[in-house]
Amino acid sequence: MIASCEIKQELLIVDVYETSASGNNLKKLTDFSIEENQDSLINITLFPSKKRQKITGFGGSFTEASAYLLNNISKKNRDSIIEAYFGETGAKYSLTRTHMNSCDFSLGQYSYAPVAGDKNLESFTIDEDKNDIIPMIKDAIKVSKDGFKILASPWTASPWMKDNNAWVGGKLLPEYYDTWALFFSKYVTEYKKEGIDIWGFTIENEPLGNGNNWESMHFTPDEMTHFVQYHLGPKLRNDYPEIKILGYDQNREHLKEWVDSQFKNENTSKYFDGTAIHWYASTFHYFPEELQYAHQKAPNKYLIQSEACVDAEVPKWKNDAWYWNKEATDWGWDWAPEKDKHMHPKYAPVHRYARDIIGCLNNWVDGWIDWNMVLDTQGGPNWFKNWCVAPVIVDPATDEVYFTPIYYILSHFSKFIRPEASIFEVENSDKEIMVTAAENPDGTIAVVVFNETQQSKNIQLLFDNQKVKIRMKGQSIQTIVIPNK
Repeated sequence: MIASCEIKQELLIVDVYETSASGNNLKKLTDFSIEENQDSLINITLFPSKKRQKITGFGGSFTEASAYLLNNISKKNRDSIIEAYFGETGAKYSLTRTHMNSCDFSLGQYSYAPVAGDKNLESFTIDEDKNDIIPMIKDAIKVSKDGFKILASPWTASPWMKDNNAWVGGKLLPEYYDTWALFFSKYVTEYKKEGIDIWGFTIENEPLGNGNNWESMHFTPDEMTHFVQYHLGPKLRNDYPEIKILGYDQNREHLKEWVDSQFKNENTSKYFDGTAIHWYASTFHYFPEELQYAHQKAPNKYLIQSEACVDAEVPKWKNDAWYWNKEATDWGWDWAPEKDKHMHPKYAPVHRYARDIIGCLNNWVDGWIDWNMVLDTQGGPNWFKNWCVAPVIVDPATDEVYFTPIYYILSHFSKFIRPEASIFEVENSDKEIMVTAAENPDGTIAVVVFNETQQSKNIQLLFDNQKVKIRMKGQSIQTIVIPNK
C-alpha cells in the first residue's frame, strides 16, 4: 500500500505557462523538470476544500483614448488586439470598466447632459460614444465566448450640476441629486438600445479628488452614502434592479473610513453591492490589512480593484527589459507629501502588477481591472497630457503594435482564473515567492506563482496525495493548470 501511494504521488499532471524576464511570454513549457535536490525544494500545498471568495472577473477598460486608437490602425491590427483581449486565444477578459462622460483619457471634455438646467435630462445623449467606445465594446462582444461584465464610472457630473460650475473639483448640488441619479438610469437605457448591458456602477471615480487636474467631483464618505441611500439606490432598484452599485473607487489607504460609512447599518448598506478600490497609494504595498477590514465589514459584498496602471510614464517602445527592471516612477515620486514618499519608490511594472494581483486575491478581492487597454507611444491620447502606460501600445503612424510584458502578466490571471472560480488556501514554504490558487467552475485548478528574485526556484506542488516538481526561472511568473479529473 505504501509503494502504490508513492507511485500515485508522482502522477500529478499539469500544464505550465511562463512569462519571464528572459523572454518567455505566456509560453507553455514542454520541459519544466528539475535536478533532483530535495533540500532546495519549495513546497506549495493546495487546500481546495478551504475556499474563500468567488471571482467576479479580470480585465481592462474601454476608454475613448483606447477606442480612438483602434479606429486609427489597420483592421488586421485592430482585430488582433480585440482577439488578444477577449478571444479564446487571448486573455479572455471577463470584467471591464468604462467612463461615463469624459475623463482624462478622452479627446476632450464632454457630457451626455450638456443643457444647463435640464433636470429631466431630455437632452441626454450618448452620441459622443458612438464613434469610438461603443464600436470597441461591440467588437469585443463578438469575439468573447463567455461574455464580460461592464462597470461604468463617472469622473464628474455636468458642470451645471455642481457648486463650482466646472469640470474639475466641486460638489454635486443637492438640488440635482435626483437628476444625477436619473443620469445613471438613462445611461443604462441608452446602452441597452445599442445592445450593450451594463453590469454595475461606481458612484464616482476618485471622490477624494485629484487636485486641479482632470474631470473630478468630490464626496465625503457620508455624502456618498447619503446619495446612494436616498437617491441613486432607490432609482436604480426601481428601474434596473439587477445593476450593481459599488462605493468609494479610490486608493486603499482610506478604505476603512469609506466602508465604515457605507456599511454602518442595514439602512446605509442596503443599496451598496460592494466597494471599488485603486492601487495608486503605493508602488509596492497592497494594503492587506485594509482589504481584510473591508471584507470583514461586508463579507458578502463585492470588493473590486477597479483601476490600476503605470502612471506618470511615457511607455517604453518594444523594450521588454524596462518592464522587468526597477526604473518606473509614479505620480508620488514627484508629488507625494514628504511623509508618504517612502510609499513611492522606483519599481518594475511587471513586479508591481503580479505582486498586487496576487496580494489582492489572497486578501478577499474578487475582481481586478486594469486601466486603458491601448495607448500610443506617448502614453495618450489624453487631453490633460497625463501620460500613462497600457498593456498594448500602438503607433498609428506606422501601424505597429507592441504587446508589453504587462499584457502577458494580466493574461496569467484572466485566461486561467474564470468568473465564479473560488480562491482557496495555499501553504507556501518560501517567503520570497508569492502564490495564489483558484478552482474554476469546470473543476480545473489554476495556481499562479510569482518569483521576483533573480534566482531560479525549484517548486514541489502538492495536491490530493499527488505531487509535481517544477523549475521556475528568476524574475518569472507561472500559471500551473491542473486539469479536472
